[in-house]
Amino acid sequence: PRWAEWKATAAAVNRTSVVKRQGVGIGCMWYGIGNTSMSNPSTMRIGVGRDGGVTLYSGALDIGQGSNTIMAQIAADALGLPYERIHLVTGDTDRTADAGKTSASRQTYVSGKAAELAGRDLRTRILRMTNAGSDAELSIHGATLFVYEGESPTVIDLRGLKPDANGDVLLGEGTFDPPTSPLDADGQGVPYASYAFAAQIALVEVDIELGTTKVLRMAAAHDVGRAINPLQVEGQIHGGIAQGLGLALMEEYIPGRTENLHDYLIPTVGDMPQIEVMLIEDPDPLGPSGAKGVGEPGLVPTAPAILGAIHDATGVRMRQVPVLPHRLRAALRGERP
Repeated sequence: PRWAEWKATAAAVNRTSVVKRQGVGIGCMWYGIGNTSMSNPSTMRIGVGRDGGVTLYSGALDIGQGSNTIMAQIAADALGLPYERIHLVTGDTDRTADAGKTSASRQTYVSGKAAELAGRDLRTRILRMTNAGSDAELSIHGATLFVYEGESPTVIDLRGLKPDANGDVLLGEGTFDPPTSPLDADGQGVPYASYAFAAQIALVEVDIELGTTKVLRMAAAHDVGRAINPLQVEGQIHGGIAQGLGLALMEEYIPGRTENLHDYLIPTVGDMPQIEVMLIEDPDPLGPSGAKGVGEPGLVPTAPAILGAIHDATGVRMRQVPVLPHRLRAALRGERP
């Protein structure tokens, strides 16, 4: 409905305006999650201390995408305890295992799965200790772990167990390496275990005289597998759109000339459009709780959608980014930008 609605909006504006023209464009993408045809494992550990504290040891580096929150959420859900019970240790190579790079939209999918497996492993160990079934509920009060199955809980006195070097008396571990295969001589194989899919629509306004482009609205539909934390998923997509807008319209590095952020322009809040995010949840069979990665997918279709909208507004097909005003004006005059 957004495509038809925005096309009608643009047509109405263009009937009465000569200088400022509106257009609509769409960009679609699919993106392989993780390293291409390569092993990229991640290992997570989760432990319970003598004082009842629950610690997740995560080597997944959070560079702003929110993986610290996601890892703790996934591990807590797999273990069967509230998220608030989880204490996170990260960035400590003495205590955390290798979780691989924060790249290729892989941390939620790969390290998240490892966190899920670690939580399940610890839960299984606890249930075996108490001869409890898989539906039992766990609770920790002080230094006592309660396993509820039936009317009376089974109690584990954590102070009576021997701690390891980290002070944990119970420990679970999980490792996940997405199943892939190398590409053959014809480029065929299974390079990724999972793919993300998305489509984004842009509505832009182009000033024909100035050559400027303003992105008015963006609609982004993303298959995320399952949104473990919907607010963070939307934030990731907003961030990707900001990067894609910068790529399309303003970010240009010229060696020897671009020396600072006065010369290298990046989007500000004033440049950002109104964004509508639609999360499509089609659970991935391997991902943690069905989740996929959503790091790069917000970026990939943004610039194509914007350039398509510029073409729709002006009839000019821009093939160089960023679409700076002088380039667009030259193209509108039929010159080589």
